Amino acid sequence: MAKPQVVQGMDVVAYVRLYENASKEAGQLIPYQTSLSFDPQRDSDTTQTKDGVVSTTSSLETEIEVEFVNNISKVSDDLYDALIKNKRVEIWIVNLARRRNKETDKIEYHTWYAQGKVSEDSNDNDPDDNSTRDVTFTVEGEPQRGWTEMPEESREELAYVFRGLGVVSGSDGTGKGTAWKDADRGTGAETIDKQG
Repeated sequence: MAKPQVVQGMDVVAYVRLYENASKEAGQLIPYQTSLSFDPQRDSDTTQTKDGVVSTTSSLETEIEVEFVNNISKVSDDLYDALIKNKRVEIWIVNLARRRNKETDKIEYHTWYAQGKVSEDSNDNDPDDNSTRDVTFTVEGEPQRGWTEMPEESREELAYVFRGLGVVSGSDGTGKGTAWKDADRGTGAETIDKQG
């Protein structure tokens, strides 16, 4: 039996997108996240009867709360628009430590996906600290579990990718470089010609 793996909070990140932009752009990482809370719950109650206890449960209610350092970005503005203009959003909670290989060089990450509305966007501006925001999403319906590929630009937002010394262009985004792979261990030793 495999030993359970601890999930580190820093490996769980939130992405969002205005629902109306689904055909125009990929989900976007909320920059500078400091906290992420995913809270599905059902209220339950019991009634004592002469035959015993009868329990009831309410429908599922889910809130997602993301705290982050306030910033000037498209995502930041989209979150304000979602609240002020009552726009539906898509939210992904991606666990970067839980992944599987779909096929060669295709990695999928475990993800919770939900649709809903921004119900609160609190902004704190203390004079001796960074401006912060605390955004709460109220999920409509049931959040769905699945696996998602991480688009290249999304991976670059989390950690920059290797580039070579060459010019970076539309046809060569790597600058004539190749990222390290585990199979590279022990390769590349110089062969010395001992003749002469």
